[in-house]
Amino acid sequence: MTFDLKKTVNLPSKDLPMKGNLAQAEPQRLQRWLAADIYGALRKARACRPKFRLHDGPPYANGRIHMGTAFNKILKDFIVKSRSMLGFDVAYIPGYDCHGLPIETKVVKELEGKLAARQVPLTPLIIRREARAFAERHIVQMNRDFQRLGVLGDWEHAYRTMSYDYEADILRTLAAFVRQGSVYRGLRPVHWSIGAQSALAEAELEYREVVDPSVYVAFPLVTDPATLSPALAGRQVAIIIWTTTPWTLPANLGISFGPDFDYVAVAASPANGHGAVGPVYIVAEKLLPELAQKFGWSTWQTLATFKGTALDGKVARHPWLDRESRLMVGEHVTLDAGTGAVHTAPGHGMEDFLIGKRYGLEPYCPVDQRGVYTDDVVYFAGQQVFAANPSIIELLRARGMLVFAEDYPHSYPHCWRTKTPTIFRATPQWFISMDAADLRQRAIAEIGRVRWLPAWGEERMRNMFINRGDWCISRQRAWGVPIAAVRCTACGTVHASADFMEQVAEVFDREGADAWYVRPVSDFLPPDFACESCGAKDFEKEMDILDVWLDSGVSWQTMERAGLATPDEPASDVYIEGSDQYRGWFNSSLVVSLGLRGHAPYRTVITHGYVLDKDREKMSKSLGNVIEPQALIETGGADLLRLWTASVDYTDDVPISEEILARIGDAYRKLRNTLCYLVNNLSDFDPAQDAVPFDELFEIDRWALVETNELVRRVRTAYEQYSFQSAYTALLNFSTTQLSSIYFDVLKDRLYTYAPKSYERRAAQTALYDIASAMIRLLAPILAFTADEAWEKLTRQPAGSVHLAEFPAYEPARADAALQARWETLLEVRSAVLKELEKQRAAGYIGSSLEAQVWLRAGGPLAATLADYGAEALSYLFIVSQVTLESAGNKDLVVQVERARGRKCERCWHYETTVGEDPDFPTICHRCVRNVRAGWYPAA
Repeated sequence: MTFDLKKTVNLPSKDLPMKGNLAQAEPQRLQRWLAADIYGALRKARACRPKFRLHDGPPYANGRIHMGTAFNKILKDFIVKSRSMLGFDVAYIPGYDCHGLPIETKVVKELEGKLAARQVPLTPLIIRREARAFAERHIVQMNRDFQRLGVLGDWEHAYRTMSYDYEADILRTLAAFVRQGSVYRGLRPVHWSIGAQSALAEAELEYREVVDPSVYVAFPLVTDPATLSPALAGRQVAIIIWTTTPWTLPANLGISFGPDFDYVAVAASPANGHGAVGPVYIVAEKLLPELAQKFGWSTWQTLATFKGTALDGKVARHPWLDRESRLMVGEHVTLDAGTGAVHTAPGHGMEDFLIGKRYGLEPYCPVDQRGVYTDDVVYFAGQQVFAANPSIIELLRARGMLVFAEDYPHSYPHCWRTKTPTIFRATPQWFISMDAADLRQRAIAEIGRVRWLPAWGEERMRNMFINRGDWCISRQRAWGVPIAAVRCTACGTVHASADFMEQVAEVFDREGADAWYVRPVSDFLPPDFACESCGAKDFEKEMDILDVWLDSGVSWQTMERAGLATPDEPASDVYIEGSDQYRGWFNSSLVVSLGLRGHAPYRTVITHGYVLDKDREKMSKSLGNVIEPQALIETGGADLLRLWTASVDYTDDVPISEEILARIGDAYRKLRNTLCYLVNNLSDFDPAQDAVPFDELFEIDRWALVETNELVRRVRTAYEQYSFQSAYTALLNFSTTQLSSIYFDVLKDRLYTYAPKSYERRAAQTALYDIASAMIRLLAPILAFTADEAWEKLTRQPAGSVHLAEFPAYEPARADAALQARWETLLEVRSAVLKELEKQRAAGYIGSSLEAQVWLRAGGPLAATLADYGAEALSYLFIVSQVTLESAGNKDLVVQVERARGRKCERCWHYETTVGEDPDFPTICHRCVRNVRAGWYPAA
């Protein structure tokens, strides 16, 4: 009879296809997740387990997600999925930051043209309604974008800072700070955005390298110089100040000196002065040599030396105005640059303001909200401040007060939204004091109780609070939560009690903050409310809104609202955001939580870097180096982006490019090929019926499972430590080294040629099933879609999900250091054999390795190890047809390759002397005959 031997080979199934077709397959799987509410099912499945809360730093709701936001959300999803699979009940409620300048600017630009044509005024209420609709539209799209990344969370209940209850919480938070006595309103210099025409917080600044005019200006001393030293009697003396902001000189009211620094009065001779004695200048002694060289002084004579305190209380004259400049001493003066004499304009700098307040100087600020000089500025009224710099320098030169001028490159603050340079400008603003309720010191102490990853975050955050000023919380815009305060129209007294704010918050809870703009002021005031200062009863509403960092700083309260935290504990176990959030969300959240709850809102803070291009440059559309996540997902799938995220050290800035993604594609294919080998060789295996006990497995199977157990330990530890790169590396290395290069290669003969239900094949499948079950679950947080697909094929449960499973447990009883040491020796021998086989293949002596027989000669413990494992088992390990062992006196291994004996078996391709012995199967070896008869012949 004839018999088709090809049908007797156990070829792998195609249940899990080699090509993932992720761009097409992932959306279908995502719809199944959403329909089955996998996140909700996960919460139910872990309901009685320890809780883990990840609080979402809200992205801004103004457009499609970019690579940076995708990177952030994927990292968060790694945490959600890995913590859940570690056995925690993980709560993750996404959020959106909705108020603020970018949306308002966009909306105003769109509305101006439409309303102008209809002659309709652009009111705050119109702006707010359009801004709310704008944010709503983009939240819907961003929800889709984030879900498409495979991110699990409570998307149906995502919090929004513009929700009515959230806006009420923001105002209640302000009321709590008012009740503590931490809120005040005053005229103070703040960072002012000319582009946005609003005050800014430190968190809203970005620093750029610019080149500004640097000027050294003479301020003539009005006080008799003889009071400093008799040597100066009758001399014309001037103080040289240095500034890189000439435009602030019209507001100069003083000069500051370091009290303990040594200052000198020097008579200088210019380089071309032929020894003539020039004017007398006062500068810091330490800086004199450098300044003399810069100014071109050929010689100078020191007439007097005195401490900075000697100048305290004396008076100089403004270089072109009929105005005195008060001489003061302050600890803020340094000798790092300049002259040691600091130009002081209390309306244009916080240190200037503070020393001016100490000396009774007004915070004079003759600059309006557009950055234009007011009418009282002689010579420059109506000019934009930066544009006035050249004219100011020319005036100084004409008046003989310009000692030196040059271009000066330095870092200067810019508005992070409008990208325009900012100015310091004294305006009436609302502040939260860092010291009134001891917030600063409490924050510094609390920072030490938080875990920071990387560890440098602790010092960085502490320095933020050591150096930060009071928090300017008011903004002169329309789209935000208004500061609930009223002003007496008769005397200007501002009324802002905590009780009043809390009553207004009740209205916001029902109607939203738009109520402040819709209702008349009388709706918010008690009957017969009168001004406590003058008794008048006519009031107007405060129209400033709150800083959006207060909005997001309140966000941890959503965890309490959802019943996920109590007031006496941190609201979240982890915050994870970019490194810019030390001055942003990390900072504002800590201040608000300390103020309201007395502790930090987080137990652990994790920092990630920025996404850059391949040259580590910031991505920019103008540079053409932007990679959009949507485009990448549409072509390669979200799992490719997730795998890249896992492959990098996220604590540093991370590059991405087409070349990098191509390498990630190679890594993905290796991992998928591994999963395909595992799953597709198990299509006829039922672990409940077919599994072989661990102790009865082949030694190589036990070794593979011991290695898998060690992988489980390493990867679980990596996830526990939020080290996703370590998890990725361990999984990829295990896949390519222990599995693909060794175990899978050796296993093919047993899987393909042995009878389907044979002990040998079932032993192999038992090991493969355990490895597959472990690998798929360990990969699930990273390859969310691919692992779920593989799990469905492995478990044959289309309605389930790997994301409902837990990680495999590390089994200490399965650890076997002796077995691993033995296999380290065997694999070293295997490497030596493969090297010799490759040499003979290159020489044309053999083709396939199965054409070879290998002679091994060794002595000592190595010979014993080889003999114990056995020649036949070694032939399968080396994938050769025969192995002969010989004992030798030397301990070194000797490998010799010869042609295999016998004929090639048509079925297993081994060379065997038994081929042709069975008349029914004349073309196959005795082993294949046995397997065919056991599994296929005679056919059922």
